[in-house]
Amino acid sequence: MTISGERNIEKLFTQVKNYFSPKIIGEVNDVFIKIARVKGDDVPWHIHDNEDEMFYVIKGSLVMQIKNEEDFILNEGDFYIVKRGAEHRVHCDRECRLMLVENKETKHTGDVKSSITKSIEEQY
Repeated sequence: MTISGERNIEKLFTQVKNYFSPKIIGEVNDVFIKIARVKGDDVPWHIHDNEDEMFYVIKGSLVMQIKNEEDFILNEGDFYIVKRGAEHRVHCDRECRLMLVENKETKHTGDVKSSITKSIEEQY
């Protein structure tokens, strides 16, 4: 069951008005399922010291950057798990729609505060 009772991802995306503003759509045990719209390069470099984070591209494509690794592109249908402790960021020129799977205690932009940082309460 999703938080809002809606089960259709496209309909849930109509509730995501701003880029870089994840919306929690459900919970599985100690994990949040979130969706987000991304466009541009506003996501700061950040780290999640104790949690892995999964990115699944629903629509569009996304450049994934992991510190000290070559950048790569995730296309529609691709997923990638950023391991805990890996400094990372994402960006794209055109809108990309993502599903994120994160532990409930995962901070949106790690310990980095930026213009896009959202508290868990702001993600409901």
